[in-house]
Amino acid sequence: MMLIGMFDSPFVRRVAVSMKYLKMPFEHANWSVGKDQERIREFNPLGRVPTLVLDNGDIVIESAAILDYLDDSAGPDRALLPASGTARREALRLISHSIGAAEKGRDLIYERVMRPPDKRYAPWVERCVTQLYGTLRVLDEHCVTRPDGAWLLGDRLTQADITLACVVTFISESVSTEAPLDAYPVLRSFVARCESLPEFRATYAPWGAPVVK
Repeated sequence: MMLIGMFDSPFVRRVAVSMKYLKMPFEHANWSVGKDQERIREFNPLGRVPTLVLDNGDIVIESAAILDYLDDSAGPDRALLPASGTARREALRLISHSIGAAEKGRDLIYERVMRPPDKRYAPWVERCVTQLYGTLRVLDEHCVTRPDGAWLLGDRLTQADITLACVVTFISESVSTEAPLDAYPVLRSFVARCESLPEFRATYAPWGAPVVK
């Protein structure tokens, strides 16, 4: 399989970490949505990442759909998202908050990168920061309730842990000026624990790192 996209994207990285954790080998196409747009559109007309090219040539796009495919391939005993019930709903709640935070971080980056300073709209930036902080507070409060050494949903790492960690690392590196995370020490400590795992270390790329071809 070939995974397209750079690891400084939390959407790409949560797929990469999951594949490493599930021991699913893949080739990594370290392509930028900016510089490599034409190459990406050969596989995904949206030009978006992550895009996963399967061994049979089929293509799966969007991280949620890719993760669903990976869990289905891994089987119910190894799947990273609980199969049903309260555990599944809680995992999806935490994942939804995490993805929402990533999207707000992405909005802040677009505002900074895509608009000249005199065209930036301060009320929109403030709204994004408020939404981002509100979501991070929910995630931090959940981490506070967990015993030391426990994962978000018990004694087993799930997709909720992977997605939260990838998103918070992304936010802490990409929008730390607009939204510093000093107010969430428990959340940051939990993420540091995740980042110490080999699957996370193997897929880490600092925000804004140059594309290596």
